[in-house]
Amino acid sequence: MNETATETRTAVVEREFPHPPEKLWRALTQPHLIEDWLMKNDFKPDVGHKFQLTGTWGGVLDCEVLEVEPHKTLSYTWNFEHEDPAYRLHSVVVFTLTPTANGTQLRVEQSGFRPEQKQAYGGAHAGWKEFFANLEGLLERLE
Repeated sequence: MNETATETRTAVVEREFPHPPEKLWRALTQPHLIEDWLMKNDFKPDVGHKFQLTGTWGGVLDCEVLEVEPHKTLSYTWNFEHEDPAYRLHSVVVFTLTPTANGTQLRVEQSGFRPEQKQAYGGAHAGWKEFFANLEGLLERLE
């Protein structure tokens, strides 16, 4: 077996938001707020909780909460079953919040993209940037 077949890639997007970590944490962990910037969901910030994210395109992601460190780190699986291996995804999303002088640096890492999933990997980069723009709009409205 070729060793490169098991290597995966990680999409990373970072952005500084002019809001405190507590405010971002609310947006990352309250289902009605998650729906506003990301997708419909039945999320609970409890390790081991299984939930789904439902995209506007009709796709459903199966997720499980892996880590919850309030105002600092949140991670969960982000799995999408599809008959086409190019779209089948078994990944992990990690949000890291770091206080800054002007607010909070939010970093998202989505790992698990196989080498042949170039389109999904590129889509994740673009998608997270769009989600962060949605998140910024939500945070402004929460003022």
